[in-house]
Amino acid sequence: MSPAFQSLMSSDMAIDLGTANTLVYVKGMGIVVSEPSVVAVTRRERKVIAIGRQAREMMGKTHIDIEVIRPMRDGVIDDDEVAETMIRAFIRRVQHNRLMRPRIIVCVPSGVTKSEKRVIRDSAEYAGAREVHLVAEPMAAALGVQLPVKEPVGSMIVDIGGGTTEIAIISLSGIVTMHSIRTAGDEMDDGITQFIRRNFNLLIGERMAEWIKCMIGSAMPLEEEITLIAKGRDLVTGMPKAIEIRSEDVREALKEPVSQIVFAVKEALEKTPPELAADIRDRGIILTGGGSMLKRLDQRLRDETNLPVNLADDPLTCVVRGTGTILDDFETYQDLLLTNY
Repeated sequence: MSPAFQSLMSSDMAIDLGTANTLVYVKGMGIVVSEPSVVAVTRRERKVIAIGRQAREMMGKTHIDIEVIRPMRDGVIDDDEVAETMIRAFIRRVQHNRLMRPRIIVCVPSGVTKSEKRVIRDSAEYAGAREVHLVAEPMAAALGVQLPVKEPVGSMIVDIGGGTTEIAIISLSGIVTMHSIRTAGDEMDDGITQFIRRNFNLLIGERMAEWIKCMIGSAMPLEEEITLIAKGRDLVTGMPKAIEIRSEDVREALKEPVSQIVFAVKEALEKTPPELAADIRDRGIILTGGGSMLKRLDQRLRDETNLPVNLADDPLTCVVRGTGTILDDFETYQDLLLTNY
């Protein structure tokens, strides 16, 4: 079957199956889905009510008969059945009336186990894929920012997602040094929630914590410190309550997860072969992923490593764009795919 005819029959796709968001890239079309990795189901029949953005709007606002689930935890599938349902829904959204099942490439954290890879592969196959390939997230992110991954040159990528932070030194189509920690955006949100609970006796939800992080969170002091109003439930009176929270407070709440990320980056650098370390000294570190958008995180890493650190353009889509590059030119880049699963 010719490639042109096959493209008419199926919609091959790349999926960034993230803890916080799922993005789908379709060959020849680009990114066609960008939705939260959230599913709302009925508790009794496990019937799906909403998927993606609509389900996320329900978080913290449902009654006893409805459960809102995030099927991904720490970058891997936590609830097989719900994850499969979510993947199938996204595939159907882009597959339309194509007759052939699609080839799918899925991004996975570099630190996942064989059994976790198998679960991801099986979920994609049950959801309708004719063949499934996996690629390590840092490799995909490096391709997404057009680093020379196939050349004998050291490139360093730090991909901070919702569930994991992936740090990799890449050269000659492979990951030379890899470090994956399960500290990322979700840990930052948890840190904010616990800090506000401990210091202000206020219980806030996941969405409020994430909003606070995005609006006033930072890794270093800001030129002009800012405040906002946080809303939740008073733990003493049980009544709704609003407080003013400062960016200094949020920075204190984020101190531990940010320090863990910085330490992991330094640890990866310490394990880098000397010749590649020289390349990184010249070329610097590239930050990708939603967590990398934390204010002044790039400057914090510059100060801690004494290396150039640059935030990628559109860091949220780097991984899926890189995976799409493999999909678009499969023969050239198939050696970047994972094989031991």
